[in-house]
Amino acid sequence: MGGYHIHTPFETPTLKVCGMRVPENISAVAALKPSYMGFIFWEPSKRYIQNAIPKIDSSIQKIGVFVKASPDFIVKTVQENDLQGVQLHGGETPEDCKAVLEAWKKQTGANNTPLMLIKAFSVADEFDFSVLSAYEAYCDFFLFDTKGKLPGGNGYTFSWELLAAYPSNTPYFLSGGIGLAQATDLAKFLESKASKMCAVIDVNSTFETEDYTKNTQDLNLFINALKNRFSTK
Repeated sequence: MGGYHIHTPFETPTLKVCGMRVPENISAVAALKPSYMGFIFWEPSKRYIQNAIPKIDSSIQKIGVFVKASPDFIVKTVQENDLQGVQLHGGETPEDCKAVLEAWKKQTGANNTPLMLIKAFSVADEFDFSVLSAYEAYCDFFLFDTKGKLPGGNGYTFSWELLAAYPSNTPYFLSGGIGLAQATDLAKFLESKASKMCAVIDVNSTFETEDYTKNTQDLNLFINALKNRFSTK
């Protein structure tokens, strides 16, 4: 399906900055060149995007985040905003994932451009990885986020040690409360076998100001640290 890069142990995964909504802040974050930027199309979210997405560098893949939305709404939103992928962040079933891809194929026809599909899962103290197999035929990536009151952006991490039992060959996004304070723990995780299929680090609320915009200074520090594998050498 969509093109992506899987890092191997001791190699650095790429970065996604999610929850972008204010045009000026979107442009400022885009200048830092993350690999992905996420835009939430779920109205109850405090990070719901109501403005048009400004033009950003084509190297940055724009991901729309949806919660139990209809396939038609998702496809319409993808086309209107020139998105490269969708992230399903509710309780979507494998059949829901399939329906989105079928609606996309039907709408785009012979000129079908691959649509990246990411399925998010909430993780608490434990996680049943056996549920993933039914999704593998439809998803380019999985995403693991901390279980909270809302589908995402809760600002808490989960125990990454759980991912040592990850059985799938589908690469995943690591999400949930990741910020500068987690740099040391993240470096250790990325050097472990548990991170073998971790392709993308997903950040959101820990880099926000009071108005839910991203602090670009802190993000820049994090991006540089990620590139340097959090090394001070």
